[in-house]
Amino acid sequence: MGDNFTLDLPDEAATLQFAAALAGAMRAKLNIYLHGDLGAGKTTLVRGLLHALGHVGKVKSPTYSLMEAYEVNANNHFKFNLYHFDLYRFNDDEEWESAGFRDYFNAENVCVIEWPEKAQNLLPRPDLDITFDIKMLGGSLGRRITVTAHTILGKQCLQAISIEK
Repeated sequence: MGDNFTLDLPDEAATLQFAAALAGAMRAKLNIYLHGDLGAGKTTLVRGLLHALGHVGKVKSPTYSLMEAYEVNANNHFKFNLYHFDLYRFNDDEEWESAGFRDYFNAENVCVIEWPEKAQNLLPRPDLDITFDIKMLGGSLGRRITVTAHTILGKQCLQAISIEK
């Protein structure tokens, strides 16, 4: 596998299966940026990711709060905090600074950001970009994702993802 791959996700179950595969490859310090239109499956992926990492309970979209925090204990092997950002309604660089969001991007955390383009000048370089495109797949509406690694950590994560393509 190179620095990127494309995968068809014909339904929600396939998205959750990919999320579980990604969860199995995650390590602290990972920054994952999610791109795609409204309804493309970004929040579904995050929900599947958190549940695969052992989070029990509701995973709500941080559309209004901008960020939700989760402590996960991945397979009882390692703990980290996962910060789920949704920057769809983000408008002001000052808001980013005053909320202290910059501090969440460190070696102990994983940050998953929906709509990163809204704060592109404030965010560090992503380890992984995941782009969702809504497509007709086999006669029904599905998603095609492209996963691209930009760093050594991102490439290690890509290599560790175990999925049937």
